This record gives sequence, structure tokens and C-alpha cells, in this order.
Amino acid sequence: MYDEVKRCFDSMPLEKIADEPTATETMYGFHQTVDGDHGRVETRRCWCTSEIDWFEDRDQWKGLASFGMVEAKREIGDEIAIERRYFISSLPGDDAKRFLQVTRDHWGVENSLHWTLDVAFREDESRARTKNGAENLAALRRLALNLLKHESSQKKLGIRGKRLMASWNDDYLRSVLGI
Repeated sequence: MYDEVKRCFDSMPLEKIADEPTATETMYGFHQTVDGDHGRVETRRCWCTSEIDWFEDRDQWKGLASFGMVEAKREIGDEIAIERRYFISSLPGDDAKRFLQVTRDHWGVENSLHWTLDVAFREDESRARTKNGAENLAALRRLALNLLKHESSQKKLGIRGKRLMASWNDDYLRSVLGI
């Protein structure tokens, strides 16, 4: 499927769509953002399309409405790196701005979760490697993270602080566990 979607975008006149979006707006969507921070410039360009009739397996994907491609170009000094990611989606294929925002929001949630797990639970330092140990501990960390996020009596404490407080105070631990 990846190869088919990639070929779809490889065959599109991407630069024409980017330069003249009104000429092809019925078939494609295009949106671009440019961010600069911490000595780097990142340009994100998104193309999407609702033209999915060519995809033979479309009936196997309930709600499939579009394909999208996001190109991220990172410039740090003289170094330039370009990465392309391909997506299937239930979003309309003519709203590339929304399409790009949804992909950015997804990675924001993903990055936030991993950052929190690493900072509050030091997940990256875990040395569990045998059998199902790593998966079991990861599941327990996520369960603990969800419980700590939903505990509201200590609003001024972050996840790390709530975790420490639960280890020191049995009453608070019971509150976190809902007991």
C-alpha cells in the first residue's frame, strides 16, 4: 500500500499544484507552513487528494476518503534534510491545511507522551529486555500516567511530583488508584 500511495504522489504535478493551487483545486489540496526556531528552519508542505478510485483495495478501508503526503524540509545551517511521509485518511482530500494540522497534532501527542514517560518515569533508562518484561512495564507506566493525569487534588504538582507523592503518602496513593 505504501508503494502504491507513494507512486500516486510521485506521478502528481506537485510543484504545479503548489504554485497554482486554484488550477487544480478540485482534485488536490495543498498547504505550506514555515517555522523557524532554535537555529533551524522547517518548511512543511502537504498535498492531499480525494482521487482514490484507482486504489483497488479501497473497500477494505472503511471511511477511506483521501491520501496525503507531507514533506518536511529542515534547514540547519548549511545542512538540508527532506523527509516525506504518506498517509491514508478519512479527511476530505481538498483541505490540505486541515490535513497538515491533523498530522502535526498526532505527532504532538505522540512526542508529548514519550517525553512525559521519559522525564517522569525515566523510561529510556529501563533495562528490561527479557521475554515480555519491557512490554509489561511499558503498559504499567502508561496506566500509571493515566491515573496520575486524572488525579486532580494536587493540581500544582506535575506528573513527576504526583508520582513521588504517591510513593510517600499511602492516602494519596489510594486517591490516585480510586480506592
